[in-house]
Amino acid sequence: MHPSEVLFQGTRQPVSLPVCDHYAGSEKLMRKSLALQQELGPVFDITFDCEDGAAAGNEEAHARLVASLLGSEDNRFNRIGARVHDLRHPSFAQDVAIIGAQAERLAYFVLPKPDSLAEVEEALAAINRLVPQRQVPLHVLIESYGALRDAERIAALPQVECLSFGIMDFVSAHYGAIPASAMRSPGQFSHPLVQRAKVEIAAACHAHGKVPSHSVTTEIRDLSVVADDARRAAGELGYTRMWSIHPNQIKPIVAALAPSMEDVADAAAILAAARDAQWGPIQHQGTLHDRASYRYYWTVLQRARRSGLDVPASVADMA
Repeated sequence: MHPSEVLFQGTRQPVSLPVCDHYAGSEKLMRKSLALQQELGPVFDITFDCEDGAAAGNEEAHARLVASLLGSEDNRFNRIGARVHDLRHPSFAQDVAIIGAQAERLAYFVLPKPDSLAEVEEALAAINRLVPQRQVPLHVLIESYGALRDAERIAALPQVECLSFGIMDFVSAHYGAIPASAMRSPGQFSHPLVQRAKVEIAAACHAHGKVPSHSVTTEIRDLSVVADDARRAAGELGYTRMWSIHPNQIKPIVAALAPSMEDVADAAAILAAARDAQWGPIQHQGTLHDRASYRYYWTVLQRARRSGLDVPASVADMA
């Protein structure tokens, strides 16, 4: 039996997404992102931005551009999402209807600025009404205390597959009570209110098998800062995905969040032995393993595949 059948009986299999989510809000940057995705493969998602990262005043034409690129042959892997306007914006329904016409090619919608579970549910109802051909997965930006308060209940919604932390809006919502230095490193990892928000979002996601996506790094020249932020997000806070806002950030984020080849080799050896034992307990290098640890090692293989790493042939069918 496949590990997805054996290891998650009675529970929902956790969502698995590429570790990097790259935002692009102009036609030039959208096309550049598409070309890079074709070069590197689907190791990162692209989010076409209709909201804060796009120019204001030409919303309908911009949504039609997004839809046309989604439907084009350049969308080779169907790993492109779209951030629409927030629910109360006059262009929300227009964005959803125009872009939703490409629902079969659309990886997800991103909903910005919700303030409660009720608002997310209202947005989902509108999306499903405007896009009846398919329930498009939803990624929700947590940018306010209202959304943070309801984070776990939002993560529990079946159609939601990712919660993403909007650090700039979150800090700005404090009107100077949190300093601007908390929008970037090292402050974004040390300020108590920001750290608390990140931990609660990650915990909410993991409680329901969803993906927590870490906020932006504004540094675009020193890529060691980008890589270090990604490592800290994963190692200290449990994040398995991170935003990119510049093409130069994609490779360091993917490399930092991918498992090491040593971890992949260990996972492969343990899972191959587990399969031979029909998923009963085994001993590997003096350590006992059972289905509890098999779940961990299976997710290592999932992250390796999503990051474009070579998975040993012995377990290629499990990844």
